[in-house]
Amino acid sequence: MCVLELQRQLNLFENAGPLLDRLRAEEPFPSGAAMLARAQEILEALSEAEQIAVINAHPRIGERPDKVSALSFKEQGYDRDPTPPEVLRRLATLNEEYEQRFGFRFVVFVNRRSKEAIVPILEARLRGSRDEERRTGLREILAIAEDRLKGEEG
Repeated sequence: MCVLELQRQLNLFENAGPLLDRLRAEEPFPSGAAMLARAQEILEALSEAEQIAVINAHPRIGERPDKVSALSFKEQGYDRDPTPPEVLRRLATLNEEYEQRFGFRFVVFVNRRSKEAIVPILEARLRGSRDEERRTGLREILAIAEDRLKGEEG
């Protein structure tokens, strides 16, 4: 039996309070897959305000390296080639536009892509609806958690 402890849940979900509170109330889970399935059910059942709190627990793409978790540091490529300053400035501007338009942070499963590759994705998602973006952000959070779990397991 694989018991997902508190620290593992924190790592998977970036300390996303409303989600973690409910997961902790139901632990232990028999497997990582069972925990992820339950997390999806919980995310769908949360109020919009709680969903936004979960989304906002994730760091911004292009955030300063000292402001992200160890896993986000690696996922966002800070351990690889440096990102050109103009790309970081563009991401900062787009993140600000996104947050002003939708009222929550842009979340994307980076999946080892460069920050330069994320810019057109963020630009395209700025054209979406608020509801569509909220749902997309939640799906991306689950994809990130699934990838992190796979990394832990092997």
